[in-house]
Amino acid sequence: MSIVILGVDLGKNACSVVGVDAAGAVVLRRSMRRQTLIDYVAKLPSCVIAMEACCGAHHLGRLFAARGHEIRLMSPEYVRPYVKAQKNDDRDAEAIAEAASRPTMRFVDLKSEEQLDLQTLHRVRSRLVAERTSLINQARAILLERGMIFPAGRRKLEAGLDVLLADGADACLSPRMRQLVGELRAEWQVLDARIETLNGEFVETARHDETMRRLTSIPGIGVLNATALVAAVGNGSGFNKARDLGAWLGLVPRQYSTGGKARLFGITKRGNKYLRTLLIHGARAALPSLSQSDTPIGRWLKAMIERGVHRNVVVVALANKLARIAWAALRKDVRFEHSYPVAA
Repeated sequence: MSIVILGVDLGKNACSVVGVDAAGAVVLRRSMRRQTLIDYVAKLPSCVIAMEACCGAHHLGRLFAARGHEIRLMSPEYVRPYVKAQKNDDRDAEAIAEAASRPTMRFVDLKSEEQLDLQTLHRVRSRLVAERTSLINQARAILLERGMIFPAGRRKLEAGLDVLLADGADACLSPRMRQLVGELRAEWQVLDARIETLNGEFVETARHDETMRRLTSIPGIGVLNATALVAAVGNGSGFNKARDLGAWLGLVPRQYSTGGKARLFGITKRGNKYLRTLLIHGARAALPSLSQSDTPIGRWLKAMIERGVHRNVVVVALANKLARIAWAALRKDVRFEHSYPVAA
């Protein structure tokens, strides 16, 4: 029995394993616990080990790579077409092995421990921000029911609540509601402190990393964007072209050909939603200053605005441009030059 590709369908406790030979025939079909799988692979001659890029895949991938195996991680959406009828764990593992043998398959780079740590911090921060937003919306609704309206914006509501709680008794709020609003404000402050602590960690990480410092030289790419990009794409080697990165982020517009004429529609919103959100927020913040600058990017943005292109379309186009520039900075180890010509 000579296993060329070992397809592994990862589970919480047990993993389904399918091994195929050089002819593509199945020569092994088993279910193993994780530790049993690690021990089995340690005794296996060097081969290709294929897995879906899901939770735990990068950790096992590093263990298997250290034992001389070639690791191929794939997006689950690329494996799905190879799953035959009557889907189960064994057929999933068989589909993974078959998908890994395709010459045109796109593979995911194996992430280091540092990249996974950064991604984890970003996910925790994203959860905390969502909790804070939910708390703010609830506080607004409670006060609106009592006829108290505050201007839009987190900072304005924060200042209004502090004044309200410092004024003492208020006819609009009962003592119990005043106590509840005070508790919500205290919880809000705790969330602010935790988010700021994580922001400080990102700043400290970016300060000591040359790759992240190069990314922060790009307008619209701040510390959050730089750390998230490095954690997600590493040095950008997983993408052959800058357009591939834009498509993965969901920033490339859908294109259809009707009557020989290409038509562009909205972006697909596929891929990494968190990175796309950061890039679009960064582009929206950088748009006012960039559109007024006498640089290639500034003239490109000004031309779109003068043509009457919707502001949101301009923001997404700039986010796509920033993603391509970030990819070039990662792949070529260069800093951003404001005078560098920009393709239309």
